[in-house]
Amino acid sequence: MRFVIVTGMSGAGKSTALKILEDLGYFCADNLPMPLVEKFAELSSTSEMEYNKVALGVDIRSGIEIGAMQQVLERLTGKEIDYEILYLDAQDQVLLKRYKETRRSHPLARDGRIDDGIRREREALDFLKKQADYIIDTSKLLTRELRGEMEKIFVNSLEYRNIYITILSFGFKYGIPADSDLVFDVRFLPNPYYIDELKHKTGKDAEVQNYVMKYDVAHQFLEKLEDMVEFLLPNYVSEGKNQLVISIGCTGGKHRSVTLAERLYQYLSRHSEYGLKLEHRDILVG
Repeated sequence: MRFVIVTGMSGAGKSTALKILEDLGYFCADNLPMPLVEKFAELSSTSEMEYNKVALGVDIRSGIEIGAMQQVLERLTGKEIDYEILYLDAQDQVLLKRYKETRRSHPLARDGRIDDGIRREREALDFLKKQADYIIDTSKLLTRELRGEMEKIFVNSLEYRNIYITILSFGFKYGIPADSDLVFDVRFLPNPYYIDELKHKTGKDAEVQNYVMKYDVAHQFLEKLEDMVEFLLPNYVSEGKNQLVISIGCTGGKHRSVTLAERLYQYLSRHSEYGLKLEHRDILVG
């Protein structure tokens, strides 16, 4: 029997996550009154239950009762009822944007200020986030990408580290991405832009990659970058970071940065426990 508690910030994708779990064969229930949560968990753990995979949505709509969830979890542990907690999160500015786009009111926005509601909710749910087995930050995820991350956990049973990595190439002439956590400048590498047959190609083309990577300095940089990222990731995970944006920039964001971003993505793809996404921000600009 697998019993999953799905929770997290309003607007972070809890309803979508429950629908995905339903597609994966889970029996799903959402927003039960708190006194029924324990009963539901007990019923789900009995052999009489028709389903062997059950998911329960719990969120701030329970109001003041959400605080009682801590006691519920403690009693479930005492009764040796196994459960897993999936926590959906997103950056505050992303949640605010989603609420404004849908014109919905936040359940804790007492005076109409959505940002105040988000702050209150984050404080109220902090105890659940600290106990979560899996934390998925949906700030940059499309629905299909969220499904992919959940399939890693609930279908493929892969070891899952609570961090989602975006590798982003960009051009300095168009500005540094505002959400970058780490920024690397590869403008020191020879520029394919000045080679006539490569000028109108990009770092996704083999000819450009071969040109950039034929220089020893490119290989040295990539090895040092891989080593640094390899060192940082487990430390970010232990620190509780859920989202990491690694930005690699060159002048125009079409050749050198794209090549190195592609190579770093290939390297990190071997680590299936990390969520991973590759973006080329400026490859079509100009």
